Amino acid sequence: MAETVFTKILRGDIPSHKVYEDEHVLAFLDIGPLSYGHTLVIPKEPAVTLDALSDDAAAAIGRVLPRLCRAVKKVTGCDQYNVLQNNGPLAHQAVFHVHFHIIPKPNDDEGLGVDWPSSRLDPAKAQALAEAIRNAL
Repeated sequence: MAETVFTKILRGDIPSHKVYEDEHVLAFLDIGPLSYGHTLVIPKEPAVTLDALSDDAAAAIGRVLPRLCRAVKKVTGCDQYNVLQNNGPLAHQAVFHVHFHIIPKPNDDEGLGVDWPSSRLDPAKAQALAEAIRNAL
């Protein structure tokens, strides 16, 4: 895995505004926030995408992510928020180290804006697709 800005933050070469740290996870304020309280949550284990993360590192994030969301809500007074996680450049990943964004959504003008060009699930193909994913597990 190539060195990233998060690698440098983990190593202490770049300062950050830490909000949480344990043996497996670091959370800090985003320096380019979409809204007040925008927080990043990263595993200390190096992995580019979520599927490459170990079960232990993923579980560590899973344990702390809800607590961090509650803390961001309490401090910002914002009850609505997005949790965003991107994997790969086509999926808008900019830093190639697994990370989650907690982005408060106080109003229509602040926070994450999303265009969701949805389509319809083809019922004729859905069963085969679901089965293929189950088998891949």
